[in-house]
Amino acid sequence: MKIYTRKGDQGTTQVYVDKPMRVDKDNTLLAAYGDIDELNSHLGLLANFCHEDECELLANIQRNLFQVGFAISASSSLSQASITTLEEHIDTLQDVLPPQSYFILPGGCQAAAQAHVCRAVCRRAERTITTLRREHDVPDMVVMYLNRLSDYLYTLARHLNFTAGVADTRA
Repeated sequence: MKIYTRKGDQGTTQVYVDKPMRVDKDNTLLAAYGDIDELNSHLGLLANFCHEDECELLANIQRNLFQVGFAISASSSLSQASITTLEEHIDTLQDVLPPQSYFILPGGCQAAAQAHVCRAVCRRAERTITTLRREHDVPDMVVMYLNRLSDYLYTLARHLNFTAGVADTRA
C-alpha cells in the first residue's frame, strides 16, 4: 500500500465520523486531530527523558489519545477510569512535592521542560476541541480527560524538577 493517494492535493481530506465525509484540511475537526497528534508526538519525546514507571503511564496516555480521536469521530473506549488513573497519579506525585504558593515558569531539567511543552499542547488541544463542540458532537469525557491530562503534565513537570534537584522558578 502506498502512503500517498494524491486525493488530498487540493486541500481536502476524508474523515470517518458517523459516515465518511470530505472536509477542508483547515476544518476544526482536523485541527483537533492535529493537536492531539502533536501532543501524542511530544509525549513520545517526553517518555525518552523519564523513568520506566512514568514511561508506562505515558504509553497508556498515548493510547488514550487515540481513543480521544475515536471519540471525536464516532466511538471510543475512553472511560472514567482513564481520568481516575490520572487523578491518582497526580495525587501520588503531589504527596512528595513541596506546596506551591506562586506561579512558576515552564522549564527546569530537560524532562520537566518537555512535560511543560506537552502541557501547553494539551491545553491547546482542549481549546480546539471546545471550539469543535459547537459544530460537532464530542463526548464530555474527551474534554474532561484532556483537562485532567494537562493537570497531570504540570504536576509531572514539577515532580521531574524536584527529583532532579532543580527548583521551580518563580514567574
